[in-house]
Amino acid sequence: MSEPGYFSDHSMIRRVMSKRAVGVTYGLRALVVGAVHPLLYVGTAENTEHRMTPYTRLALTGHLFEAVFLGSKAEADRALAFTTKKHARVRGALPEDAGPRHPAGTGYSALDPHLMFMTMAFTFDSAEVTYELLVRTMTDGEREGLYQDYLRWGELFGMPADAAPGSYREFRAFFDGYLASDELFLTDEARLVGSYLAGQRVPYAQGVPLQHVTSAFYLLVQGSLPPRIRRMYGMRWGVADEVAYRALSRAVRTAHVSFPLVPPVLRGALAGPSAPVYKLLSKREHELAGTGRPSMPGIDPRNWVQRNSA
Repeated sequence: MSEPGYFSDHSMIRRVMSKRAVGVTYGLRALVVGAVHPLLYVGTAENTEHRMTPYTRLALTGHLFEAVFLGSKAEADRALAFTTKKHARVRGALPEDAGPRHPAGTGYSALDPHLMFMTMAFTFDSAEVTYELLVRTMTDGEREGLYQDYLRWGELFGMPADAAPGSYREFRAFFDGYLASDELFLTDEARLVGSYLAGQRVPYAQGVPLQHVTSAFYLLVQGSLPPRIRRMYGMRWGVADEVAYRALSRAVRTAHVSFPLVPPVLRGALAGPSAPVYKLLSKREHELAGTGRPSMPGIDPRNWVQRNSA
């Protein structure tokens, strides 16, 4: 019997995050959507040790999150301690204006309760959206259960309980209102990074099998984005894209609904931790770095402070 974690095997958060279709999709979607929050994006970009290895950072984040979602308490505690240590150093101020609601000089900190909540909000929203898109529609009770689990998850990472709405309905009203507000803003760098993460930009040619797989994956990420977010990135999205997106998401849902009929060789691809998949992205990134090629061409290896202190 495996050692228990902070969430039981029957919890909604384990049921949702153990679906690999969710695990490999929600993280990229959350980053693409979350990039419209200037304080979160700039705070991360200015303080990360992985500015030129974003997929390695994504793999690390995926591993840390899954340790808390799916791991034992000992595994989760190690991930939480590591994250707390890293977050203690993340603080600063916007170096430039980032829209009407975020003027230059606006401060940020990884320990700010509201920013902790917004990080949880983007993560939860993407988990909910991708699960319902690729697995099945949840009941109202299941959505509430998943939200309460995410509140607990946020608290484990240090978020005060009163920083977030207390119920799913309150959260959804807040978050949908936020996405329609004038708070959203993409810095030039955030737009470029997000366009890579969503597959809008593909820097290097790929072989035919891999190209088909990644194209399908990015189609799901782009299709799951709110229309306003796609417009902010300048993504082209027509009728043909929508038809292909709906057909692909329906096929993935069918595989989950018809799980007993799925060939055994494919069942393992539908469930389990997703961190190993992200490691493949990290490996590819390091291979590119070894040949002198950046994984995201056009991103300055220096942060704003370094660029302007020379």
